[in-house]
Amino acid sequence: QVQLVESGGGLVQAGGSLRLSCAASGRTFSSYVMGWFRQAPGKEREVVARISTTGGSTNYADSVKGRFTISRDNAKNTVYLQMNKLKPEDTAVYYCAGSRVLNPYVWQYDYWGQGTQVTVSS
Repeated sequence: QVQLVESGGGLVQAGGSLRLSCAASGRTFSSYVMGWFRQAPGKEREVVARISTTGGSTNYADSVKGRFTISRDNAKNTVYLQMNKLKPEDTAVYYCAGSRVLNPYVWQYDYWGQGTQVTVSS
């Protein structure tokens, strides 16, 4: 069983930055592919970024490429999302999730955090 707790959300002006953290409990964090997702009001949940178990491979949604960076520290059981050059359209609840599948689809993520709100004002 893995529990995930996100932090770092808040209100920021367009062009600003935020760093989200997701702390995981349990001793098997390093065996999970980790992802960051977001869901805006009235919209479906979408994947933002994904990172492999070792951190050697990352993937990003086109909408955030060049602005967001996902990373992980397996010694600290934590995954991060550095968000730069934020835009109002980045406003959403951000969730982290973990999967034991190598290249998981959304439904293959087993564990989800409770989410953290990110609001970008124009």
